[in-house]
Amino acid sequence: MKKLALHWKILIGMLLGLVFGFIMLQVSWGPGFVEDWVKWLGTIFIKLLKLIAIPLILASLIKGISDLKDISKFSSIGLRTIVTYVFTTVIAITIGLLLVNVLQPGDGVSEETIAKLTETYAGDSGVQSKIAEATRQKESGPLQFLVDMVPDNAIKSMSENKLMLQVIVFAIFLGISLLLIGEKRAKPMKELFDSLNDVVLKMVDLIMLFAPYAVFSLLANVVVTSGDPDLLYALLKYAGTVVLGLIMMIGFYLTVVGVFVKKNPFWFLKEISPAQLLAFSTSSSAATLPVTMERVEEHIGVDKEVSSFVLPVGATINMDGTSLYQAVAAVFISQALAFDLTFADQLTIVLTALLASIGSAAVPGAGMVMLVIVLESIGFPADRFPIALALIFAVDRPLDMCRTVINVTGDATVSMVVAKTVGKLGDPRVEDWDKHYEEVK
Repeated sequence: MKKLALHWKILIGMLLGLVFGFIMLQVSWGPGFVEDWVKWLGTIFIKLLKLIAIPLILASLIKGISDLKDISKFSSIGLRTIVTYVFTTVIAITIGLLLVNVLQPGDGVSEETIAKLTETYAGDSGVQSKIAEATRQKESGPLQFLVDMVPDNAIKSMSENKLMLQVIVFAIFLGISLLLIGEKRAKPMKELFDSLNDVVLKMVDLIMLFAPYAVFSLLANVVVTSGDPDLLYALLKYAGTVVLGLIMMIGFYLTVVGVFVKKNPFWFLKEISPAQLLAFSTSSSAATLPVTMERVEEHIGVDKEVSSFVLPVGATINMDGTSLYQAVAAVFISQALAFDLTFADQLTIVLTALLASIGSAAVPGAGMVMLVIVLESIGFPADRFPIALALIFAVDRPLDMCRTVINVTGDATVSMVVAKTVGKLGDPRVEDWDKHYEEVK
């Protein structure tokens, strides 16, 4: 009997998790049961993925750069990566703005709904923390993100996943330095990181064996903590606008894969689907990064020289789904609260959302921090921020799950584009978790 593919196992786990979550909502003790006896498996799974994210970035980036032989190749890959990421982000923001201006989702929100949302969420600690974090980022200056990229303590940077960009900078610095000392002297350290890279990728394979059970746990927990169904329904038109935009971005990626990369778009979707499903379940492109790298390298055929740079950088600066959401959310809030936007304001949204995405953390909820920064850029009254965020807070988690799928898909697409342009897109080379098991059994 043919073994069921991983993406089908994960999809079955997600569907069963949703059904189980809805069943648990029907009984008074259900949410507590999920919290105490089901949620733990998903939490451990995410912690395991985060555990290996930093070692994987460090090992794969250093290996990828030190294997280049020619340092000019690195600058070529880096420039192509940044330009392509900026281009896809601008496309995402533009799609969001076009849809929200055509569909006008904010015009259908009643005063009663606004009042109820404000009463329910305006004083929420989550809303207040997002406003405080956005204020802190804005006060730190426009180029502070460049300063924050450079670590002053490499070990400290490796101890915090939110400092991933600092780890990338350190790994690039170390990889280039390995290139410059010559192959003979670099060989011992290269072999160390080559071996570490193989070990961490094997850890990814082992962790993925538990993915179907973990996504069951994660989705069940999302359902039982989803909040007031009536408020979710009131925001259906807004959520539908965001999701429609995200679907259009998937269409854009598939077009790029088919027309530019010359690969079958549906084959691409099939191969990257486990990473997409995990992105949906975890709402974190950083937590999904180890799986994204494994799928892109082994199942799609992108050379490690490219994937080791493009994907970690993408997980921290490429936020296509989140940027599209910023555009829709900013204009939706303005429509619902009768705050008039000029054409210049909408251009400001494009620029601010683009810049904010570069410094955004690849973790759940970072999009709302970006949104406050975008709203500030168009002169939205600061005293109305709690009301503005309360308007969209009810559906932020499910939309966060959806836009993280787009972020991860965008990273994979750009890695294929860059690999194609530098001649580093080859054939898939899949390694099962038990490939070397017979040697140690």
